[in-house]
Amino acid sequence: MAIFDNLKRFDAYPKTLDDFRVKTFSGAAVSIIAIIIMVILFSSELVYFLSTDVHEELFVDTARNEKLRINLDITFPKMPCVYLSLDVMDISGENEQNIDHDVFRQRLDASGNKIYNGQEEIDELGESHADNVADKALDGLKDLDPNRCESCYGAEDTEGQCCNTCAQVQEAYRKKGWAFRSGQGIAQCEREGYDAMMEAQEREGCQLYGHLEVNKVAGNFHIAPGRSFEQHNMHIHDMQSFGREKLAKFNLTHVINHLSFGIDYPDRVNSLDGHVEVPNEYGAIMYQYFLKVVPTRYRFLSQTEIDTNQYSVTMHQREIRPDQGTSGLPGLFFMYDISPMKIQLTQSSRSFFHFLTGLCAIIGGVYTVAGMIDGFLYHGIRTLKAKQNMGKLG
Repeated sequence: MAIFDNLKRFDAYPKTLDDFRVKTFSGAAVSIIAIIIMVILFSSELVYFLSTDVHEELFVDTARNEKLRINLDITFPKMPCVYLSLDVMDISGENEQNIDHDVFRQRLDASGNKIYNGQEEIDELGESHADNVADKALDGLKDLDPNRCESCYGAEDTEGQCCNTCAQVQEAYRKKGWAFRSGQGIAQCEREGYDAMMEAQEREGCQLYGHLEVNKVAGNFHIAPGRSFEQHNMHIHDMQSFGREKLAKFNLTHVINHLSFGIDYPDRVNSLDGHVEVPNEYGAIMYQYFLKVVPTRYRFLSQTEIDTNQYSVTMHQREIRPDQGTSGLPGLFFMYDISPMKIQLTQSSRSFFHFLTGLCAIIGGVYTVAGMIDGFLYHGIRTLKAKQNMGKLG
């Protein structure tokens, strides 16, 4: 027992008898406020503990022969889908023109609403103009000989070449480098109602969305009016079919709803998402976006990894005025370059002992400060009451 009596001398928390304890209103108020502060700080510390840290590392990208996935979703409120062409080219010499695989074109009306089959603008007879054109084209094809061979109107590459549709005539013209201005005088196009269909869609907009798979080298992809083709090792868009008078009327207003490279990962910021450009009265403008693509590896807490990319961007634009000697092609041009460095982002959880230490600091710190405030209030109020009883407070 003597040992236990000697140990009592080390008690850092001496107790007082209940008869000598005084409970006050100020002490209760301080206690309630202290508890509220403890709960708030505890919640904040718990949220911080449950969240994850992301550590960044930088090293040389040694990957080879990879493909780069480009995800895009761009809206052109004033440009019909039939006018737009999507092309990709890179420094390795690989080119793709008029891409339509994995890329979709959604027609939009003047109000920006999506147009589906049978939902185009309704005419006085209760039918859409585009539907009428399509019906007439189908009626005209019913009586045609399936073994027919129609003329390409001088654009044949080989003797006996057949052009049985308006699209085949256009393709033959394109290969020759001839401008295809109108379907008038071309039986296939008149039969299919090509001019009427183009006129019906002239006031529409277009949403272009999907993804591209390209070589992981520097290159560009662009969206511009006119069918594209190669001639004498040059990439050309057929703008002659629009005429110079229509060039100035092009309205390349666009909204980049989404543009990214690779798979998405947590907290990634895509610099061009939601970007809007509205041209001035002169609509033929070349918009150039210069992108620096940075390969990125994201490692989750589960140790699974994804290889993706992030990018930065700068922008330039200029008007295309042939009458003033300004050459170029109106449209959207995205020039991308690949960084030789790779960033690795690694998720990590926070230490439980760090959380425990912070929790003890919160409880101990708030308790101590609250005790000091309570003691100050208690002794201050006692002093004031004593002076009041002695009549020294006037």
